[in-house]
Amino acid sequence: MKFALFPGCVLEGAAAEAYTSLKKVCGKLDIELEEIPNWTCCGASHAQGVDDLAALAVNARNISIAEHMGLDIMTVCNTCTLQLRTAKQRLDKDKELREKVNGILRDSGHPYEYKGTSKITHFLWVLDDHPELLEGRITRPLDGMKVAGYYGCHILRPQEIMDHGDGKHPEYLERLIRRLGGDAVWFDANRKCCGFHAQLAAEHDVLTVTGQIVDSADRAGAAAIVTPCPLCQMQLDMYEPEGRDAVGSRAEIPVLHLQQLIGFAMGMSKEEVGFNRHVSAQEKLKLG
Repeated sequence: MKFALFPGCVLEGAAAEAYTSLKKVCGKLDIELEEIPNWTCCGASHAQGVDDLAALAVNARNISIAEHMGLDIMTVCNTCTLQLRTAKQRLDKDKELREKVNGILRDSGHPYEYKGTSKITHFLWVLDDHPELLEGRITRPLDGMKVAGYYGCHILRPQEIMDHGDGKHPEYLERLIRRLGGDAVWFDANRKCCGFHAQLAAEHDVLTVTGQIVDSADRAGAAAIVTPCPLCQMQLDMYEPEGRDAVGSRAEIPVLHLQQLIGFAMGMSKEEVGFNRHVSAQEKLKLG
């Protein structure tokens, strides 16, 4: 199984541990990844507010490179997935818009046109669609560890674009946690927006949301939170202390990238999956 990997900006820098752990986990799962050469930031749900056509062209360019590679795209970021799938849906449905965007690509000197032949999926969806990938690979199951699966919002909504499972009542992250040997803990805030994209504009409100999410998982008895989105992971992990203060909580919970949790269940150490880069509650994770 091979994909064109769209890593997105955050994996290139702030969440480098998500990138290294992904490569190690996929290597053991026989998922071959070929990074899209010269990829461009997806716009992170902000660029279209400044120039919608430019944002479409940027994502059409990324997709067209994967099409030239003859591969479907896999991402590990909820926001990147949303931006790429939104662009694809709009371009596939609107011939006039597609021609306009391809004209922009030609005028810029880009060698490929957007055709709409590559699908866009997320690492979590790949594992949900292909549970056989994990068969025989779980060498250190989580032994009933209580794990709160935090979806965030961009992997679920809007349903007509993301379209994997039930966007209002998802279960696929919990299914994966159970396949790793963990006890999937349901908590009230598992589909709530983490607020990452509004941190600078509405700091107090976002820190309150962050605190509510972590506190909700703590009250549900979770020993750890796992999320398929590096932006959500950064928000909940880096701002956990400030979020705790904002809501008067005492919750201290490790927040993991999805591929880190999988790596642990496959026998990797904390160092191998880059857990030493985390800010909050490192000492509370009893693995590796």
